[in-house]
Amino acid sequence: MPQTLAVADAVELAVVERSGFIESRHAGAAIVLAPDGTIIHKLGDPTALVLPRSSMKPLQALACLAAGAPLEGERLGLATASHAGTDRHVAVVREILGSAGLGENDLGCPAAWPGDRATRDTMVREHSDKSSIRMNCSGKHAAMLLACATNGWDTASYLELDHPLQAHIREVVERLVGEKAAATAIDGCGAPVYATTLFGLARAIHRLGNSAVTSPFALHRSAGALVQAVRQNPWTIQGPGLPDTIATERLGVFTKHGAEGVMVMVAPDGSTVAAKILDGNGRAATAVALRLLERAGALDKSAVDDTIAHLSLSIAGGGQDVGAIRPAF
Repeated sequence: MPQTLAVADAVELAVVERSGFIESRHAGAAIVLAPDGTIIHKLGDPTALVLPRSSMKPLQALACLAAGAPLEGERLGLATASHAGTDRHVAVVREILGSAGLGENDLGCPAAWPGDRATRDTMVREHSDKSSIRMNCSGKHAAMLLACATNGWDTASYLELDHPLQAHIREVVERLVGEKAAATAIDGCGAPVYATTLFGLARAIHRLGNSAVTSPFALHRSAGALVQAVRQNPWTIQGPGLPDTIATERLGVFTKHGAEGVMVMVAPDGSTVAAKILDGNGRAATAVALRLLERAGALDKSAVDDTIAHLSLSIAGGGQDVGAIRPAF
């Protein structure tokens, strides 16, 4: 039985450098798959179990599509997202709910402030309060509700483990991962999340990221549409100036971070990375994934350099940049 990632099974993935001094180190595990799905690189133990957290959202969104939820374009991008809660994001979430004949009060995710600072500042000035629709998972929840409405399933209990929707999502996740769920947990948004090996997570995202809208298989067509929707609308997947959106805009990757230092990323050629930072801090996760894809020959070094320069990875001292958070390889 696989175990959760332990210190002994991790390797150094990133460091924090200040004035030439290595101040902190991030250990973890990662795996890189070639376009044909074969393993081309391993760091640490990729057979260890992880909770994918929001890196599982693409699989949950795909399950909603497979259940008949009519989602495309920006709406499909939001169904896959950990969005920043801007007015633009919220407007699309409202569209999804409206198409299901539902409203904000039907969302089962907790109330939250938007992740986007400008939006939050505006709300504070206007004496607005946090809300469920501003929560970064509201797009996923709206898609789940739409799938329920499409099938005539109860919407009030859609987050329960034995609900038809959650049973369907688990079946789709296990099918793509190629493993039975090793454990079930409740994510921060209240939805179930399933433990998989890091390799299993990589395999699932690889299958999704290498699907085409012209596939003869319905699930693969839906997966191709999902990836296409995010690549065509990168603002949906996270938000302005944020890592998932930056990487998608600049490099055409399909990427989805998860809480506690989880990251999945698919290059345009189909090469795939899954990584887990052991201490749960995901600040270096995007850069680690980009460098691993570069190392695999899937991304151009100069393009990766330019993209990493646009991430918030600098270390300040006295009001000036004196170092950086960077991959350790």
